[in-house]
Amino acid sequence: MATKHILSLEVLNVSNPEILSIKDTSQYASELPVTCGDLAITSPGFNSPSTIDVQPGFDFSVNACALNLQTTDCSGLRTVIPDGVYIIRYSVSPGDKVYVEYNHLRTTSLMELYYRKLCKLDIDKCTPYSEREKVLEEMHDIRTMIDAARAKVEYCSSPQAGTELLNFAKRKLEKITCTVC
Repeated sequence: MATKHILSLEVLNVSNPEILSIKDTSQYASELPVTCGDLAITSPGFNSPSTIDVQPGFDFSVNACALNLQTTDCSGLRTVIPDGVYIIRYSVSPGDKVYVEYNHLRTTSLMELYYRKLCKLDIDKCTPYSEREKVLEEMHDIRTMIDAARAKVEYCSSPQAGTELLNFAKRKLEKITCTVC
């Protein structure tokens, strides 16, 4: 049986909207060299990736400048990285044969909005009264939609369906007003 590298990445869900955190979780064959590490990230709405040279075992956070989403004042200003589907491809030499590719649904800004809405609700350990209970049920449904959107993108290979579901969840979340706070 041939020895080979088993490439793997972990894209972490972080609360900082200015970074995309990626960690190499690959298993490298000790008998084979590991050269020409290449991480290509295609941002939502873009057709070509931003490419970063990487070393095995990398664990870093990418900002908007590294993704070519921000092109000026990279040393002083940090731009929010948008939510959406990111295509992340990691390869080592020979890059056309040894690679792994993932669809990642970033929901950092949406989850921040979700948590801010939860903070506005007057939630305590008592049983909620009917008005608040309706809002909590709606919030639960929205969170389930966000999770389902991520599943569609990352596990079902349906990025368009996941994006549509995420946008629907976002519209529902934006409509919630806190009249029971």
